[in-house]
Amino acid sequence: MSGHSKWATIKHKKGAADKKRGKLFAKLIKQVEVAARQGGGDLDANPTLRTMYQKARDSSVPLDTIERAIKRGTGELEGVAYESVTYEGYAPHGVALYVETLTDNRNRTASEIRTILAKNGGSLAEPGSVAWQFERKGIVIFSNPIDEEAVMEATLELGAEDLVREGESWRLTCLPSDLPALREALEKAQIAFENADVTMLATSTVEVSDSQEAKAVLKLVDLLDEDDDVQDVYANFDIPDEVLENL
Repeated sequence: MSGHSKWATIKHKKGAADKKRGKLFAKLIKQVEVAARQGGGDLDANPTLRTMYQKARDSSVPLDTIERAIKRGTGELEGVAYESVTYEGYAPHGVALYVETLTDNRNRTASEIRTILAKNGGSLAEPGSVAWQFERKGIVIFSNPIDEEAVMEATLELGAEDLVREGESWRLTCLPSDLPALREALEKAQIAFENADVTMLATSTVEVSDSQEAKAVLKLVDLLDEDDDVQDVYANFDIPDEVLENL
């Protein structure tokens, strides 16, 4: 998993470039709006909205922008009706893909996803054929070094499941619904972390050790991720660190 995790870290750092283009902001605002529409605008009563709100704040989305997105979601302000649609497929070399989108036009989004896959060695799969290879989890990422005992002491009774080292970082996992409480406990204990988010973790991985094959997989994942309707792209590849470094 180390290669996959390192790619996720690189992708997270690339957010700075997305932020300058406004693309990251747009995606986060859309996520906030949909969460408010589905569960209401009360952060305490809507854990999904609370997570998306914090995610937007962590990325420096202005507070008034977030509040307007919540009001659009609850109907207090006029807005576009987005719906959540997922797509499953395969990248080159048998790598499974799970793509989450928010769209106001299903046909447009489906066509764009299908085209990106077809032009880059991928293929669309039937619903359910890939989803079973992923598990939705809350995760907290820490940089080395950390006090493992202090982290577990602060979070164990609040739903922390596992703390594992992945390359140059550590990953704490929990149920998505437990993430806000874990985050709050870590902040209260003054334990620094890099990122806290809800994600899809692969339950098994496909090793991609050839640099050209790895480049093809990452190119496809990046192209999907750049689509305006795509919110997240999850893949079960494991690319060795030395291959990633060369790329």
